Amino acid sequence: MTLSDWIIDVALILVVVRQLREERLTAFRLLLPLGLVTWVATSYLHDIPTAGNDLVLIGTFAGIGIACGVGGGLLTRVRLADGHVRVKATLGAAALWVLSMGFRLGFAVWTSHPSGQTRIGRFSADHDITSAQAWVAALVLMAVSEVVVRLGIIVLRGQALRGRERTRVLTVA
Repeated sequence: MTLSDWIIDVALILVVVRQLREERLTAFRLLLPLGLVTWVATSYLHDIPTAGNDLVLIGTFAGIGIACGVGGGLLTRVRLADGHVRVKATLGAAALWVLSMGFRLGFAVWTSHPSGQTRIGRFSADHDITSAQAWVAALVLMAVSEVVVRLGIIVLRGQALRGRERTRVLTVA
């Protein structure tokens, strides 16, 4: 792993850890994690292999990312205060995020050592995974899907709160 790999992984972990204190949901708060995963995707996702069981691996990891994103989005507290949507990651949301990011980071470190390379090579041969790029695509799409789904759920929840508030104000008036 390169220094930039470590920096991006730690930055993605810190994005949610920072949200353990409540903050206003702004475009910057949405664009920072989206920018980070976009950079990762453009740096590492050169193609999506389709031979053998590559798509099964990629789809499985992307599905895990989606599940983690749903969990993180639902476990994040979203409320309306002073006309602004405010978010706060609960300990559960932060733990889920750190666990999934830690898994990807640990996997990358493990596969950079001979024992990890040997085991992944054997697993890949046994399960018809045709290339290292399939693993890269799986891990990158897992991260991208988690970030996009988590943020999407948070935004939708915030919009729903604003809609209910507008309805309440119109009903009272």
